[in-house]
Amino acid sequence: MVFAVASIAFSLVWYYQNTDAQPVEGGNYVEGVIGQPVAINPLISGDNEADRDLITLLFASLYDISEKREADTDQKNWTVTLRPDLKWSDGAPLTSDDVIFTINMVQDPEARSPLFATWQGVTIERVSELELHLSLKNTYAFFLENMKNLRIAPKHIYDGIPPQNFRLSEYGLKPIGSGPYKFVNYEKRPDGFIEQYNLIANKNYSLTKPFIKNFTVKFFPNKEDALKAFNIKGIDGIGGLEIDDLNGIKIGHSVFSPSRSRYYAVFLNPNTGLSLKEKDVRNALSLATDNQSLVSEVLGGYGTVAYGPIPSSVSGYDASVYSSQEFSIEKANQALEKAGWKLNDKGIREKLIQKSKVILEFDLVLPEARFLVETANALKESWAKIGVKINPAVLKSADIINGIIKPRNYQMILFGNTLNKTPDIFSFWHSSQRFDPGLNLSLLNDKAVDTLLENTRQALDESIRNQNMSKIQKTIYEAKAAVFLYSPDYIYAVSKKLGGFAEDPIAYSSNRFDNVAAWYLKTARVFKNSD
Repeated sequence: MVFAVASIAFSLVWYYQNTDAQPVEGGNYVEGVIGQPVAINPLISGDNEADRDLITLLFASLYDISEKREADTDQKNWTVTLRPDLKWSDGAPLTSDDVIFTINMVQDPEARSPLFATWQGVTIERVSELELHLSLKNTYAFFLENMKNLRIAPKHIYDGIPPQNFRLSEYGLKPIGSGPYKFVNYEKRPDGFIEQYNLIANKNYSLTKPFIKNFTVKFFPNKEDALKAFNIKGIDGIGGLEIDDLNGIKIGHSVFSPSRSRYYAVFLNPNTGLSLKEKDVRNALSLATDNQSLVSEVLGGYGTVAYGPIPSSVSGYDASVYSSQEFSIEKANQALEKAGWKLNDKGIREKLIQKSKVILEFDLVLPEARFLVETANALKESWAKIGVKINPAVLKSADIINGIIKPRNYQMILFGNTLNKTPDIFSFWHSSQRFDPGLNLSLLNDKAVDTLLENTRQALDESIRNQNMSKIQKTIYEAKAAVFLYSPDYIYAVSKKLGGFAEDPIAYSSNRFDNVAAWYLKTARVFKNSD
């Protein structure tokens, strides 16, 4: 008996030493998403995260469906060769005609595509069903990233539909795609609320087929309901969490926290008053901001400090630019005193400028997100110590975009800038972007920065781009054009059974699905290669 038990134990040890657990096909994964899909169409996908999530699962990018992308020396002319035998999820062939149709629609102002600006000036020529030429007016160093962000729409579905009717088309809720997953059906309540989308691995997907066979996306009206579902194992994953949400999870789980190419800052509008035109005031606000404390207390450690216009996860970030950065209430007070700002009987600093009394009291506009409200309250408390009064104004995101940002109707705004994984910050800091539809929220107008931003876009040598980015960061940092705060991580809680998730940096929350084909729920032991 002892010999038999020992033999079995030895065999098991030998088996596990000579085999590896490898992912295998199968299983059903359920993702929880807050919100509702409206138009699952890559031509018009905008700020709706539910739409973007489904588009990432259901549509492949130009980069994904092409096997070759070749450019001339200055990268103004590109030849793109598609993979052979491409098909849409309904079996129809996917050809260069679909790519041309997609780019034409993105360039059409009537479609109001969020990619409109990035594809302006690009001309397309069809060579064959598998090949096309793309010509740019100017060299653009990050054009490959544009290809990765361009998800192709089916011409045979949308051709003939006026762009203004895209949102009315039934294909906006029953999409035909070419991504890793294929639409099966959706389920909704009698009141019209869509409860879930049922997807299946797309056999026509051009890249590696997904391991997980069935993928379900369940929708919730709020985060509280989604967390309840996670705690009873009604869903397997939920993202966009904050530290307090993690503390409320009662079951075993894994947490992934990829960094994001996004930062938050308090952008200062110098056109709303004389005080914000003074660099001493802007510098004092920066000195009185404890970035490290915000990351640890507001973000629970899930993030990094931000001292300038690009996050540390993005190529071109230069830490040496910010070596003098410090938090000092004492130095902030000294700077304001020296600049002539005196405390009044209410503890707020004031000063006579052009024979008018100016008070350091500001309205701070911010979106209604818990971590941003906590941030605003922390800034209010800290800045009060230097005689600056802040009045937080919490608004809905749509109201901020339409009523505050477009007309630049704010003194200070706490907002986030998202970069597409590249150091192209033209739309956030070039002087031409100071007014709508640009996103230069600090209204920076610096010709040297403009030139560097333009040159960076055309510099094919990464070392030259990094030199430019270092100069840009130095200028913006020294100008104190904004009070930079932090770059939050994306917090994603999942079932312990999920494997294969890649914690690579992401831009948007939907980028968590970029490697979804590699996710797996099941494994099998496979003998190791003797080589």
